[in-house]
Amino acid sequence: MAGAGISTPSGIPDFRTPGTGLYDNLKQYKIPYPEAIFDIEYFYYNPRPFFTLAKELYPSGQWRPNAVHYFVRLLHEKGLLLRMYTQNIDGLERLAGIPPAKLVEAHGTFSMATCQRCRKSYPGEEIKGEIFDKKLPRCKKTGCNGIVKPDIVFFGEDLPRRFYLYLSDFPQADLLIVMGTSLEVEPFAGIVDSTRLYVPRLLINRDAVGPFKKQRRMSDVTSEGDLVKNVLSMVKMLDWTKELLEVQQTHESRSREQQTHQPNETLVHSDQDSESKNKATEQAIVESKSSSENSEKTTTGATSKPQTNNLTGINRPNFRSFHSLAKSNSVVRGMPRTVSSSVLPSIGSQSYRGVAADGDSSSSSSSEDDSSEESSSS
Repeated sequence: MAGAGISTPSGIPDFRTPGTGLYDNLKQYKIPYPEAIFDIEYFYYNPRPFFTLAKELYPSGQWRPNAVHYFVRLLHEKGLLLRMYTQNIDGLERLAGIPPAKLVEAHGTFSMATCQRCRKSYPGEEIKGEIFDKKLPRCKKTGCNGIVKPDIVFFGEDLPRRFYLYLSDFPQADLLIVMGTSLEVEPFAGIVDSTRLYVPRLLINRDAVGPFKKQRRMSDVTSEGDLVKNVLSMVKMLDWTKELLEVQQTHESRSREQQTHQPNETLVHSDQDSESKNKATEQAIVESKSSSENSEKTTTGATSKPQTNNLTGINRPNFRSFHSLAKSNSVVRGMPRTVSSSVLPSIGSQSYRGVAADGDSSSSSSSEDDSSEESSSS
């Protein structure tokens, strides 16, 4: 299980850290409150703020995976990874080469998009150009012209079907690793208790959170402090250091070869970025070798404020009046006129009231149930 903390070492800001977090830097979008930019009701009223922000969030090669992502990739290479459950929407898990079948992107993904009127699906790359050209992506189905939204999970939307794989995955697992999350956003946070009671749970985080702080199990282990350093320290204990570097360097070199066929400023920047991150990883490994393995604690990079999907206490405007205004004045074309359960597909018994702040993967097209895979898992 992973949250935004595993991506902050790659340079991606989290959502709630005061001063640097995304929610503290949304004044330019002129929205009633920060979370509104990910509220499905507000999106139906005015989608432009989200698409302006989406240009900054869209996976474009600017950010590269770090050692934590490649550690999970190495678990897969060794046949130990049953599934990775991530809250992130940055797509770095996919960029690290973790197969989509091994991912549950609980808070959605930019890899797919859906028309909000007719529900037609589109590959994320198909609407990327319009988003970067500051246009509202429109459905190309004859007679529709609806707004096409990336499949990231908004306040008021259900989680993707794949999220419920945890019902079969977690009872199979013989180890649960939790990294870079405050374990505050439900229902994602709640599944940490779905493992068998005697199964070890390892928290690698800046601070102890959730059940690792309260109501700990006898087999729980916490490693607090810097996330990358402590992941590398654990890799050293496992004698996997050389293999981790090989996985990272091989994958990055392949990525650079692919990028040479479609050069642009962003990709050139990402080349330099990935090289610097390789050097940083190597340097961190050298440092970890010279320090005491047991004195280090792992960081989450998670947000300093609790991440909660509960909107209680937030001064939310009455969006029903916004919808009435939109209907009477035709403010936004291509949107459903009202917000009801019929607007969105029924995906599960639970309704997600959390923002896609830490996480990435609603690709409903990849609905294959991989629960029959090997029970040896991490």
